[in-house]
Amino acid sequence: MIFFKEIEIGLYSAITIYLMGKIIDILFEGVYFTKLIFIISDKSSEISKEIETNIKRGVTALYGKGMYKNEKKLILMCAASRNNVPKIKIAARKIDPNSFIVITNSREVVGLGFKN
Repeated sequence: MIFFKEIEIGLYSAITIYLMGKIIDILFEGVYFTKLIFIISDKSSEISKEIETNIKRGVTALYGKGMYKNEKKLILMCAASRNNVPKIKIAARKIDPNSFIVITNSREVVGLGFKN
């Protein structure tokens, strides 16, 4: 915008840069790129029921041990698409505001509800 002194060129450039970033993400990460969500909470069963019934995603519980308080806990693991992540976060935080949530990238998920 500064060099050409036109706002349209700057706006088109910004849109092009954004779209190219998305295309590069798809090329490197793949179309089946998903998120893996780990939720640690004292209300694991309530959170898993909410995710399964309202968001329609499967949840797996893993046994874990918190080393800070030396307590056994269930760790919920859920593979979800990018657009389901905010819904899952909101549901978990609504049920347990003290829940600990870790969201990580997953290159590929194979199984029911995902790539076969």
